[in-house]
Amino acid sequence: MVFLVNLGRVVFAPLLEPLQVAFEVNAGAVGFVASAAWIGSALPRIPTGWLLTKYPRQHVILASGGVLTAASLLAPMANRIPTLAFGAFLMGLASGSYFIAANPLVSELFPDRVGRMMGTHGMSSQLGAVAASFIVIAALRVGTWRTTFYWMATAALLSTLLFAVLARRAELPSAGTADRALLEAIRAQWRIVLTGVLVVGATGFVWQGVFNFYDSYMIAKGLTQSQGQLLLSVLFAAGVPAFFIIGRLADRLPLVPLLLSVIGSFVLSILLLTVVEGLYAVVAVTLLVGFAIHGLFPAADTYLLASLPDRHRASAYAAYSASMMVIQAGGSWAVGTLTDMQLHYDVIFQGFAIGLAAVLVTLLFAHRAGHLPARARA
Repeated sequence: MVFLVNLGRVVFAPLLEPLQVAFEVNAGAVGFVASAAWIGSALPRIPTGWLLTKYPRQHVILASGGVLTAASLLAPMANRIPTLAFGAFLMGLASGSYFIAANPLVSELFPDRVGRMMGTHGMSSQLGAVAASFIVIAALRVGTWRTTFYWMATAALLSTLLFAVLARRAELPSAGTADRALLEAIRAQWRIVLTGVLVVGATGFVWQGVFNFYDSYMIAKGLTQSQGQLLLSVLFAAGVPAFFIIGRLADRLPLVPLLLSVIGSFVLSILLLTVVEGLYAVVAVTLLVGFAIHGLFPAADTYLLASLPDRHRASAYAAYSASMMVIQAGGSWAVGTLTDMQLHYDVIFQGFAIGLAAVLVTLLFAHRAGHLPARARA
């Protein structure tokens, strides 16, 4: 199921060019559709955290599967951008509620190797992102952009039914039963929550703008549309080993220095991307960008979930996740709007990277001064 909920968030990236043609709209309009998916992924996170104080994790996961199925059926019925954006919003809604329920569940199932298992879970999610371009290419060859969502609806329904059967047979942990006060958890853990929001929110804003317009950016660099779509898959494919490797390192290394190192690598890779030319050089830097950004997610999840106590885990994680998603969701809209203002992608991405570098320098000084928490409060 994690494959499909992530696919629902990222599938709009390889569809932006076909959607511009199909709806006869500008880049800002389709950028808004992509952002709608991520806004939808952000908004249910705190409400889902509250639901987890009342209902078992598996029930929330099943509900998210039902929403994803319905959204995947609604999207291909759209004849106007607002309707499509609403479908994208619902797909994001499903993914947001899923991750808030599933990530704490994974950490509680394997409390002695949180980094490793979050990396494995994230790697499975990443396979959905890797497959997105290939699924879109196949759908466009046998049908239209709508075909993509019909396939997703079928797969979402089957995976939800399968999860229901497996959840009834499995013995699930009881750690989450101690988490019954959302606001108390946020008040107690606000320092680590705020740190996670600054780290992942700012970096994710840049990432959202980059990957949603990656194939368009590649076309601007002189590559073909099919090459741009394949490079988007390369960008996501680099995340598969990143989740695996960084997830294991997160169980062994101090997490704040690891997080800051990953951000620094991402800034440098984005700056490098804006100056390289030629297919092979772009492929090489694309791998660097993909590895750097996807290493951030298992490190950040381990930073929170491995140290948050049982009574605060899901609630504090929901507050972190919702806040950082709201910040990063506007990245696609920002890039689409700036390109409509005739700014070149190189200029936009260089500006984003410099802004993120300023955030990184601030975090480094705060870490040196002892203001960034190494772990949650006991």
